[in-house]
Amino acid sequence: MKSRFDIFFSYGFRPFFLFCAIWGAFVMAAFLLWLGVSHTDGQFISLPIAMTPFVWHAHEMLFGFAIAAVAGFLLTAVPSWTGARAVHGMSLCVLSILWLLGRIGFGFSAYWSVEVTAALDLAFIPVLGVFVIGALAKGWSKRNLIFVPLLGGFFAANLLVHLEFMGVIDTGIEVGHRLAVDLLALLIAIIGGRVVPAFTTNALRRRGEEKLPVNRAPLNVAGIILVAALTIADIGYPDATATGWLAYAAAVVNAMRLAGWCGLRTISEPIVAVLHVGFAWLVIGLGLKGGAILGDTLSAATALHALTAGAAGTMILAVMSRAALGHTGRPLVIRSATVFSYGMVTLGALIRVVAPVFFPAYYNEGMLAAGFSWIAAFVIFAIVYWPVLTGPRVGREA
Repeated sequence: MKSRFDIFFSYGFRPFFLFCAIWGAFVMAAFLLWLGVSHTDGQFISLPIAMTPFVWHAHEMLFGFAIAAVAGFLLTAVPSWTGARAVHGMSLCVLSILWLLGRIGFGFSAYWSVEVTAALDLAFIPVLGVFVIGALAKGWSKRNLIFVPLLGGFFAANLLVHLEFMGVIDTGIEVGHRLAVDLLALLIAIIGGRVVPAFTTNALRRRGEEKLPVNRAPLNVAGIILVAALTIADIGYPDATATGWLAYAAAVVNAMRLAGWCGLRTISEPIVAVLHVGFAWLVIGLGLKGGAILGDTLSAATALHALTAGAAGTMILAVMSRAALGHTGRPLVIRSATVFSYGMVTLGALIRVVAPVFFPAYYNEGMLAAGFSWIAAFVIFAIVYWPVLTGPRVGREA
């Protein structure tokens, strides 16, 4: 019989999906606590972080929460694509410890030097990259090589943040966080273009339906290239007119992709429908980004949270809840609590995007409602999927 250690560290999705959910809920709860205290004219005697709570919140949502989800996905999907042995056992345990050290390093940055903080926080992604490259080398495919420069981009984005802390550059935090958000959008454009139509096709075929999703290769390539071009333009020219039009173009083309994937016919199957909702948030976020750049009405924060709380939050929850079942041999049938968590993450994103625009007088209340909805979504996931992620697999792999 396998030990708990062997089970938990048998596949990358187990520790990292659990870390992702717990950390996502914790970061939001800590940030709401600080907001609540500060908005009632209170203050903490001291904080363990060497940066503002806003910077800590943004950084940990990107390089803690989201990167944990990316790691769990790549460490599971790449071996499935290539036939390589998945990272497991002590190697996976060490990788998990590196992620945890990054959270400790950044979370207690007030107690040590900026160099120590950087070393602890930057170590994880390169080591993850080595494992991913090793798995890709077992079954070389041009289609999957894109994940190597994407990981390099996330590392560069985090490095820019720390270079500002070290006093080497002036705008590293802003540029680094913006780059990380754009890379998440690009990742969703790529992976979403694979899993959304594929899983929808499987679901509709099981029901005996003849009309299936249409996945046009030229449209897929155009949608991905436009988001990639936007990512590059956003590094040096975030306010340029051309960047705004790139965002609009990316929104339109990716909306055309989504329109061909039969999303409305998946409403009766939430585990599939939520993937369409996540990709729809990508389209909305790109459109809002274009509007924020080219117009005076929308704020950059509105577009930012459509892409992060909306697209990334929803797609991460959707993929984790499905992959955890499939890779532990369980049927792809979700509990009502999981459906509720889907609703909570979408509701939180909707409130965060809509409230500041249409209900500015209730901004603080809207932020609290959005934050608590987010927390509920990921706490529910952690509770429901704890036995799935920590327990042995059952039956045959779905």
